[in-house]
Amino acid sequence: MDILDYAFMQRALLAAVLVGITAPAVGIYLVQRRQALMGDGIGHVAMTGVGLGFLLSWSPVWMATLVSVVGAVMMELIRWYGRTRGDIALAMLFYGGMAGGVMFINLAPGGSNANLTSYLFGSLSTVSESDVTAICLLAAFVVLVTLGLRRQLFAVSQDEEFARVTGLPVRALNLLTAVTAAVTVTVAMRVVGLLLVSALMVVPVAAAQQLSRSFAATFAIAVAIGVSVTIGGTVTSYYQDVPPGATIVLLTIGAFIALTALATPLNRRRARAMAQATGDPVECAIPATRDSSGKIGV
Repeated sequence: MDILDYAFMQRALLAAVLVGITAPAVGIYLVQRRQALMGDGIGHVAMTGVGLGFLLSWSPVWMATLVSVVGAVMMELIRWYGRTRGDIALAMLFYGGMAGGVMFINLAPGGSNANLTSYLFGSLSTVSESDVTAICLLAAFVVLVTLGLRRQLFAVSQDEEFARVTGLPVRALNLLTAVTAAVTVTVAMRVVGLLLVSALMVVPVAAAQQLSRSFAATFAIAVAIGVSVTIGGTVTSYYQDVPPGATIVLLTIGAFIALTALATPLNRRRARAMAQATGDPVECAIPATRDSSGKIGV
């Protein structure tokens, strides 16, 4: 394939695969916690890190990681202590982060809107070797956390009070989830873009939930969807000269629509089979893929 003859496309495809794995791996916990838009907020904050990176002539990826982690921790603290004014504080944090990024990147030597656009919406040609190194290291951290602590993170995401009673360090795990989400945003920003990364963290999980009833199956299907759409979007972007981030997100939404259409008749068949097996009316036998709060089971 001629696409692999170019070094920048090799780097872009590697980054795309890592993004496809890490974004849904973190997103499943955010969906469970009903914090689906957290990635979007972190993306706004990360813009300040990108701008500071350009202003101080440091790596924008590593600076964005540092600022995003600080922002994610602040979000968790606001969630714990914010009470009535928490939403206002979060709004100021999100929009202040975006405004700071725009300001810093324009103050930087040689700063331009072109540089800003590549971070907001993703760019294949700008993924450098140093970016790939950073993405690999950050993705390894995300995978280790989301797989190594999956039972603990799942327990806290399902029911914080129950997890606290069982002796789990709930606040520490919540902070770790927030930090991991922040790292994932910076992993994905070079391919998908900061303004679109939240979709890749949430939509593959929502699509996987249409077919699966267990956490493990949802996790596996969501990651498979993530990898498929990121590779597909990157390849399409190369051949059709379209924005990679937008292409990936549109493919992800298309996958959600297709799986939803596929799941509807499957659920009806399962309902009829269960009704015949139990003798209950079909209306009462529709299998629930999630509980009454919208969360998936183990």
